[in-house]
Amino acid sequence: MSDNPWTDRIVGERMTVDQEFATRIEGSEFSNQQWSLIMTATEFEIEHSDDPDRARIVANTDKIDGIIPELENVDAGMGAMAGQGGGGGSSSSGGGIFDSIMGALGMGGSSGPSEKDQREAAERLTQEYADELQSHLESKGKWETVRRTAGDE
Repeated sequence: MSDNPWTDRIVGERMTVDQEFATRIEGSEFSNQQWSLIMTATEFEIEHSDDPDRARIVANTDKIDGIIPELENVDAGMGAMAGQGGGGGSSSSGGGIFDSIMGALGMGGSSGPSEKDQREAAERLTQEYADELQSHLESKGKWETVRRTAGDE
């Protein structure tokens, strides 16, 4: 589990938001596999948990830099097994090991968005998810309890 007891208490709510957010991912530049990797590297925190008017869920994306280089590899591996998943992802015609090695060395043509662009898109999308999660908790009447629990940590 996580280091945040409040996140452990909302696992079911997160699953609901995950399902609702799936259409947003399909319309994004990330495949489902890439999004899963991004979410693994994202931690959710509640800023200003002691202030009901300012409290909000934020996406802490400090660890995303470590997975950005792997995003293309995730789709390349999945594409080789079962074709492209949902979302934008990478779609190369040809390519293969040689192009992957050349890309890793910084040689060859641009095969997609830069790491900076991917990081910015991941940060934007994870914060949209955090906003959606908070909105969902508010609509279910669970936000105050979650906010207070986070404040007690």
